[in-house]
Amino acid sequence: MKLYYTPGVCSQAVHIALAETNADFTLEKVDLQSKKTETGADYRQVNPLGYVPALELDNGEMLLEAPAILQYVADLKPESKLAPAAGTLERVKLQQQLNFTASEFHKSFGPFFAAVKPEGAALAQAMTKLEARFDVVDALFADGRPYAMGETFTVVDTYMFVVASWTKLIGIDLGKWPHVEKFVARVAARPRVQQVLEREGLLNAA
Repeated sequence: MKLYYTPGVCSQAVHIALAETNADFTLEKVDLQSKKTETGADYRQVNPLGYVPALELDNGEMLLEAPAILQYVADLKPESKLAPAAGTLERVKLQQQLNFTASEFHKSFGPFFAAVKPEGAALAQAMTKLEARFDVVDALFADGRPYAMGETFTVVDTYMFVVASWTKLIGIDLGKWPHVEKFVARVAARPRVQQVLEREGLLNAA
């Protein structure tokens, strides 16, 4: 398999999942500005929308969208317990958290990464929405659970970890949400996550 990735963005969640399952994969970095891969290829031929991640399977098929790829990777090695078995209520709960992370948590950062940053009332509105999403995530961990689904590390944690880590890019103090802050530190300390951060050149930034 080959993972098309960009350091520090949501493709990092898939990178972590692949590392946690000890999968056999290669990496190809993508420049999201030029839409070129590190080999000089046009990334839009891989994903017409131009964003990562994309996972090329050994048979040449391409998978897109982080929540779908994460579940695929988890199911390749069920013994990893990165996702509950398909067809169970726990699997639906995992999908619920993946969808929240993608459609609410991740997307709430969009205005802050836009080419034209919001100002004034628009900035205040964007910040209010983002903080509300962090409140929800902080409440999830308020019962003392180490990971989003409970005691077991899953693909939800790979994605939530990456998104929550973006606070440092936009100057927000994660300490406002102490349960999230502890969660991020806990995931960052995992050996395979450390390996991924080092590969992406972000180990000292974690």
